[in-house]
Amino acid sequence: MKKLNDAITELNGVGPKKAVALNKLGINTVRDLLTYFPRRYDDMSLIDLKQAVDGQKVTVKGIVLGEPTIVRFGRKRAIVNVQLLVNNSPITVSFFNQPWIKKQIEANTEIIVYGTFNQVRHQIQGIKIIHDGGNQFASIYPASKEIKQNTIQKLIQQAFDDYQSVIVDVVPEKLRKHYHLENFHDTIYNLHFPKSPKSAQLALRTGKFMEFFLYEMQLQEMREQKRIINSVAQIEIDDQSINHFIDQLPFQLTNAQIKVINEIKADLKAPREMNRLLQGDVGSGKTIVAAIAVLMTVLGGKQAAIMAPTEILAQQHANKLANLFKDTAVNVGLLTGSTKPAARKLLLPRIEDGQINLIVGTHALFQTEVRYQNLGLAVIDEQHRFGVNQRKALKAKGSAVNLLSMTATPIPRTLAITMYGDMDTSIIDELPAGRQSIKTTWLPAAKTNQALAFIKKQLLASHQVYVVAPLIEESDAVDMKNATEIYERFRTIFGEEFNVGLLHGRMTNDEKDEVMQQFKQGRYQLLVATTVIEVGVDVANANTMVILDADHFGLAQLHQLRGRVGRGADQSYCILIADPKNKLGKERMNAIVQSTDGFFLSQKDLELRGQGDLVGSKQSGLPEFRLGDPIGDMNILTVAANEARQIVSEKNWQSKPENVQLAKYLQTNKLNNM
Repeated sequence: MKKLNDAITELNGVGPKKAVALNKLGINTVRDLLTYFPRRYDDMSLIDLKQAVDGQKVTVKGIVLGEPTIVRFGRKRAIVNVQLLVNNSPITVSFFNQPWIKKQIEANTEIIVYGTFNQVRHQIQGIKIIHDGGNQFASIYPASKEIKQNTIQKLIQQAFDDYQSVIVDVVPEKLRKHYHLENFHDTIYNLHFPKSPKSAQLALRTGKFMEFFLYEMQLQEMREQKRIINSVAQIEIDDQSINHFIDQLPFQLTNAQIKVINEIKADLKAPREMNRLLQGDVGSGKTIVAAIAVLMTVLGGKQAAIMAPTEILAQQHANKLANLFKDTAVNVGLLTGSTKPAARKLLLPRIEDGQINLIVGTHALFQTEVRYQNLGLAVIDEQHRFGVNQRKALKAKGSAVNLLSMTATPIPRTLAITMYGDMDTSIIDELPAGRQSIKTTWLPAAKTNQALAFIKKQLLASHQVYVVAPLIEESDAVDMKNATEIYERFRTIFGEEFNVGLLHGRMTNDEKDEVMQQFKQGRYQLLVATTVIEVGVDVANANTMVILDADHFGLAQLHQLRGRVGRGADQSYCILIADPKNKLGKERMNAIVQSTDGFFLSQKDLELRGQGDLVGSKQSGLPEFRLGDPIGDMNILTVAANEARQIVSEKNWQSKPENVQLAKYLQTNKLNNM
């Protein structure tokens, strides 16, 4: 019996060599081929050349006037010329490097030609001769050197003819009716062989929904699997002690923080592993929320681990949490790649026997020799800095580990739906009381002196200043400011009155820690740095940041950098020095000046730069859709995600008659577990 998951070699004419070429295009099965959709359609309907414009693709029908001629240039280059009488007007059609086409043309016969119209010369550069005038729209597919356009078209036609009887609907009929969608059979047909623009548009709309819907169904199934009952993950919450701890804090939690804490508490109390993503803008107070989750875990008799992407941030977390938990049962240990062998030798046994019940560190936390007594909570700070396997490796250190992933880079709704749909999401969308918005200014490089004058004013007022450069040292490859040169320049300008520090990624961890400590203690008043300060560095007295060549950074990164100031009670400032050379760069500068809303900026960054640039190579699992654009088709994506969530939330949804084909599809088409 034929099945859509049959290997592509089941089709006539597809041998091993052709199969390899098709595999390179992502076509392994008949289903892959039938869903290998056109990248565009060429309108092949006949046109009156009087209405055509120069450079337009046109289709004309005419009588061949005399025999075609061929002019050769060397062994491989040739031009076939033919005179056509179109609407009683002669026109020359030239086919470049298609010498075989001469055999398809006979004098005094009628042919249809598709090509590019040259209005000045009243000539057509022929692309092909159309032998089947029945279809006005030609489907154009991504092809390769090994597999040509015509071959793909013929294979798709063969696959549809042979397999159309087994094309069944996987989107439930109720949804198709509600959203006025086609069935799968008609969608396949009208995407490959449309008779009109309207039929192609309806099929495209249906195809986008189906693509998003099936992906979201897979994500929701994964989410449900992660929520399988596991009483080992359950934490007994000591509400009285937690409330006492919160009451003793020197500040009041925001309503958003309290809401998120309650969501986490409900997760920890439940007999299943927590899998929660905590989003919060820079300075929104995610760390204290994570600390309360840690306290819940430790008071419940288990260990917690906090993994940070840099040693500076891990050290900062460890110091801050040790002070925060000094009157509690939480014992903090710090483990990084730089932990000295003697200290490591003392620390590892105390982790293994449970004396240390909060372990803060970097990638070192999941190394083989690190053993935990009963790890119950893993907190991943700046989770987008870690790969999927690194997050899994830390979770694997316990038998049932609750996971709290945090990010201060607000994730656009598009990416949250497509990448993190298998996670529960919490958002802190409220800044602590008293926090002032950071005033942001964009200056061209010619006005750098204004920025220097402002820096001096802030330094004289006993504030500290960051100056960020995109490079460490001078580069021949790109014309951008570098930290080393800027450091020397600022020492010349300010060095007599103020101490200037330098921080960059090529320094050893000890050197970086030393510089950062000097800055935090006020021994450096001005710090020239690269983006090594992007994450987590917290110096309350630093109220000004100057970013050089700011147009070379993405919006999300600029927002992260800007978030290093504004940590204290005083008004803070960010000055962007940039001369963007294109419209995109100018749009980015205007956006960051006008808004301090990280969620708005992250969505804008996605729209301007694309998801690949924004997320980076570490985020494996980012889907590539053949029809849908998660950004441009956000409304369809949202609806599809909501419908998938609703279906999976229903008990025994797979056994319902309307979902049988959907369940079968999901059973044989599994997503890689993200």
